[in-house]
Amino acid sequence: MTRHPLVRYALRTASLAALLGLWQVLTSLNVDLWLRFSQFPTVADVARAFAGRLTGGDYWTDLTDSLTRILTGFALAAVLGVTTGVLVARSRLAEDLLGPVLEVIRPIPAIALVPVAILLFPSNEQGIVFITCTAAFFPVLVSTRHAVRALPPVWEEAVRTMGGGRLRILGSVVLPGALPGIFGGLSVGIGVSWICVISAEMISGQYGVGYRTWQDYTVVNYPGVFVGMVTIGVLGWVTSTAVELLGRRLTHWLPRASYVPAGRTRAPRPVTATVPADREPDPEHQAQREQQGEKDTEEARDEHLV
Repeated sequence: MTRHPLVRYALRTASLAALLGLWQVLTSLNVDLWLRFSQFPTVADVARAFAGRLTGGDYWTDLTDSLTRILTGFALAAVLGVTTGVLVARSRLAEDLLGPVLEVIRPIPAIALVPVAILLFPSNEQGIVFITCTAAFFPVLVSTRHAVRALPPVWEEAVRTMGGGRLRILGSVVLPGALPGIFGGLSVGIGVSWICVISAEMISGQYGVGYRTWQDYTVVNYPGVFVGMVTIGVLGWVTSTAVELLGRRLTHWLPRASYVPAGRTRAPRPVTATVPADREPDPEHQAQREQQGEKDTEEARDEHLV
């Protein structure tokens, strides 16, 4: 059964409201069972702290600095990750030269590179961008490499038979065919970038959402800490959604498989009797078949958007 979009949005809003309501009840009643909710600020305390931050200039400065660091590092990671992924997937020489080095560096957490960034770069700002870029680089690289290698060879052979060269194959087959996998890596990379940039700001940053959140923690301003956490969550959600929407826009030509939730099965389509060649089709029966086809198409589209 498909739901109206307004119903779905209402359900999502209700789930968030229920979470906030549960948070308010547990903290206002100072519930201490196994988890100590008495140490938490209430939703009202966080809302008052948030309103106070919005009226100050430091909040917007922190927001601008964090977004600048994220967008700069993520853009560099996207370009370098896609380029390196295509190069490694398409060239055995590049795989032999770069593969071992990348596989040794890839398991190292990006946040562990903070001391390296401090020693390597002349300013903390450049070091934070480096950490952000490193965090997003490897998810993009791995996804691009696997997406390029998974392309059917017949596509490339078809372009070659029509006289296409390497650049033609790259622009007409490799990059368009690998776009879904590339944007999968970009979606993962933007989330990892937020984790690492906040951690880097806490350690060596000046201004930024992570820096301000850590400062609030050191002065035991717990409502301010939760303001930073909410801000990070909203920013991460907005940037991830932007990447996914861009990916859908650039891959609009792909067929969209309908989504069927687990445990549900589609109702079998009614079996239509074949009309003999010597008989004219019934107009009423033909209209019913067309309506059924349109209904199935609409249901598939709506279920994919769930």
